[in-house]
Amino acid sequence: MLIDSVLEAVGRTPLVRLKTMSSGNVFGKAEFLNPGGSVKDRVAKHIIEEAEKEGNLKPGMIIIEATSGNTGIGLSLVGVQKGYRVICVMPENMSVERKKIIEAFGGEIVSTSASESLSGSLKKIEEIIQK
Repeated sequence: MLIDSVLEAVGRTPLVRLKTMSSGNVFGKAEFLNPGGSVKDRVAKHIIEEAEKEGNLKPGMIIIEATSGNTGIGLSLVGVQKGYRVICVMPENMSVERKKIIEAFGGEIVSTSASESLSGSLKKIEEIIQK
């Protein structure tokens, strides 16, 4: 399969027959094979494309998300490919691997105190928006 954009690969994951699960036909969707490694790629693509279609997201705007990882990865993957600046605000104790993936896709990381969890990330977003 040849595609022109990584965005075309989002959601094109195989159905796998799970023969040992049941005597009937049971299938699993291998969402870990999305470009960002998670079903959240599909969610991020849908959110961004719907926001564009409704006129709520336009060129030059910034996508900012409080995240603990997978949604931020998906938003970075899709958002940056579509030309948006993506800022992921996350507690400092989130895995280094998730942060590196977000940055590899072109997203930016803003860290917040681990003790404040995601509520601290939401407060930080409010501060960023006010600037």
